[in-house]
Amino acid sequence: EVRLVESGGGLVQPGGSLRLPCQASGFARDDLAIGWFRQAPGKGRERLSCLDREIGVTYYRDSVKGRFTMSGGNDKNTMYLQINSLKPEDSAVYYCVAADGFCSDYETGFDYWGQGTQVTVSS
Repeated sequence: EVRLVESGGGLVQPGGSLRLPCQASGFARDDLAIGWFRQAPGKGRERLSCLDREIGVTYYRDSVKGRFTMSGGNDKNTMYLQINSLKPEDSAVYYCVAADGFCSDYETGFDYWGQGTQVTVSS
């Protein structure tokens, strides 16, 4: 059984940085796609990044390119989301996700979700 556990969230001042770890277990296959979503209050979930482990390509949402970096995940144990230059609009619950197939643009394309970790950006 795939299990994903995020941590590292909290209250951060604008302009600060955070690194969110995701501890993964139960991966029976090497070609699961893994990534990160977030959901802000009153909004839908949006995909931030996704690593297609079969072809070794990481995709990023245009609005976060240059500030968000996904790393790890190749050893099937831990992956990270580094967030720099945090803005109040980055406040959201951040989810670690995995899929049996490719990197879908939509939340319905991901089969496994962590419980989420809250990030609040405020002075």
